[in-house]
Amino acid sequence: MASAALEIPWEVLRRKICALHRHLQLQVLAAKRAQGGASLSEVDRITRADVIYRVDQFCEEIILQWFQEHWPAEYPVELVMEGLEKRTPTTFPPGLSPSRTLIKCIIDPVDGTRPYMYDKRSAWILTGLAPQRLQHTTLADIEVAAMTELPCAKQYVADQLSTYRGEGVVSCRLDVATGRHYPWEPQPYAGTELAHGFYSVVKYFPTGKVLLANFEELLIDSLDLNSTQHGAEVFEDQYLSTGGQIYELAAGRDRFTIDLRPLVNQYLRRPQKLSTHPYDICTALILEELGGVVEQPDGAPLDAPLDTETPVPWVAYANRELAERLRPYVGKAIEEAFYSQSTARLSSGAQR
Repeated sequence: MASAALEIPWEVLRRKICALHRHLQLQVLAAKRAQGGASLSEVDRITRADVIYRVDQFCEEIILQWFQEHWPAEYPVELVMEGLEKRTPTTFPPGLSPSRTLIKCIIDPVDGTRPYMYDKRSAWILTGLAPQRLQHTTLADIEVAAMTELPCAKQYVADQLSTYRGEGVVSCRLDVATGRHYPWEPQPYAGTELAHGFYSVVKYFPTGKVLLANFEELLIDSLDLNSTQHGAEVFEDQYLSTGGQIYELAAGRDRFTIDLRPLVNQYLRRPQKLSTHPYDICTALILEELGGVVEQPDGAPLDAPLDTETPVPWVAYANRELAERLRPYVGKAIEEAFYSQSTARLSSGAQR
């Protein structure tokens, strides 16, 4: 690797990434207005990681050009991005071996493509920067994280959050029409109660819904939060964007989120294509800097390599006290839902 003697100015690079996000945001919004969004919804290609839509490809081209023109050459970087081919590493300056770079940058150009291209809900640009450790670089190494909202057509404001580890979160709100920035301070839920609050157990796609619903009911039953004569005590939301879910927790709207799709796919011996990947969860540091917790389902830190294919099961809580309260219940529900004999019969019936 390039000499580590050169101190990396993470705060300067955080600002650089935020500038990239703003540039990309404006380009996407202009394209949606000009094209009506229709052409951006077309499938561009299918990779081992995911389906790449035209809006993804559009953003990839802008990002590559931006790095070529604006990334400081004195801090060589390897770019890992959904949609890039793996055969040849993408580095800046171009052609440099990853072993001679100082930084690894992982980007999801549009997290939440599917709802965004139909103008249902915001998508997010996600980026993480970490010291280059080649194949040993993991989510735990990320020093800078940034996320920027791609708003729906009728939405007039969009948020940006970013952080440099240990320095708190920088956030602002953009008036899309005027370009003016406004102060905005994210604040996760600070309590430990769940009643009358939102949570999410991720089950966007048909595969594994029986298993996931079984897990969810076991968890909610164990917390004694089932419906009463007054109506539901807790409410579930399905935001088809991992970055969007991190945002909902950061903004104080959700209490916890659980994404077990990799466990479901492994259990059912299905491909991991529609799981969370490292580029989806690369902004977990933002929630952690705000006092939240993002971890593996067993409570261990996230340690997936910064690539585009590794499946990442994860659980996020709005604050540490809530994590300590719920973690044992989550673990017990996973054990019962995925490893009990009754679940095995349930799963077998679902596959038939």
